[in-house]
Amino acid sequence: MEEYIKKAKVLLEALPYIQKFASKTFVIKFGGSIASDTGLKESFIKDVILLKLIGINIIIVHGGGKDIDYFLKKLNIDINFHDGYRLTDEKTMEVVEMVLSGKINKDLVASINKFGGRACGLSGKDGNLITAKKFKAAKVDLGFVGEVQNVDKKILLALDPLFIPVIAPVSMDGEGNTLNINADIAAAAVAAELEAEKLIILSDRDGLLNFNNELIPSVKTADIKNMIKEGVIYGGMIPKANSCADAVKRGVKKVHIINGSIPHAVLLEIFTKKGIGTQITN
Repeated sequence: MEEYIKKAKVLLEALPYIQKFASKTFVIKFGGSIASDTGLKESFIKDVILLKLIGINIIIVHGGGKDIDYFLKKLNIDINFHDGYRLTDEKTMEVVEMVLSGKINKDLVASINKFGGRACGLSGKDGNLITAKKFKAAKVDLGFVGEVQNVDKKILLALDPLFIPVIAPVSMDGEGNTLNINADIAAAAVAAELEAEKLIILSDRDGLLNFNNELIPSVKTADIKNMIKEGVIYGGMIPKANSCADAVKRGVKKVHIINGSIPHAVLLEIFTKKGIGTQITN
């Protein structure tokens, strides 16, 4: 009996958060190691379905770096990055779109449907959901890498509320050129346009770490620039952190960077007082 009472207490601890977030919008960026771990992926999907059933509007934007690398290697196509951005030539872009819009998107949609949710797969191209222009880095030509210009939220709002939109971060410019958008940046742009309650970024790290590899529980947007300059934030975390800060500045209430390899990471971050990752606020 004591075991059941403990379970009841856990549910009651979540009650204030359920009341607070009902009818709010969460944008979740799905990616990292969790995408290739069947058990972690299944627990994430069940968490998402639970959040949907208690009245939270969920939108998923996914990446797919490991799968993209796998197919690029099989096709003997070079893999290169610059400051967290994938260098994307024409051949690489073909593989990126195939993997993101085809394999990963439809697999994620099918998995959500399998476990009782209702998901709808989209890419940035569909209905011009995400329009972009070629991103110009300071010193390197990144190729077909996109910078988000606009997110048409009407498309997302027009969907039946029962559905969970699952978005592949592939877009195109005004001339019809397909562009690869960093998934963190795409998720942040979608969250900002919807003025979401939360943007949750699933990462392979616990969050933002200091020089001693200790978790930084909370960061203000004003601190991000200095943390990059000092080298606390580096490599692939740079576009992630910048996009998160930009999302908060544009109306997202709070951003969470959490370790997706922790089972039920999303629930632990949302429904506990301390949380498990880094939160970014104004």
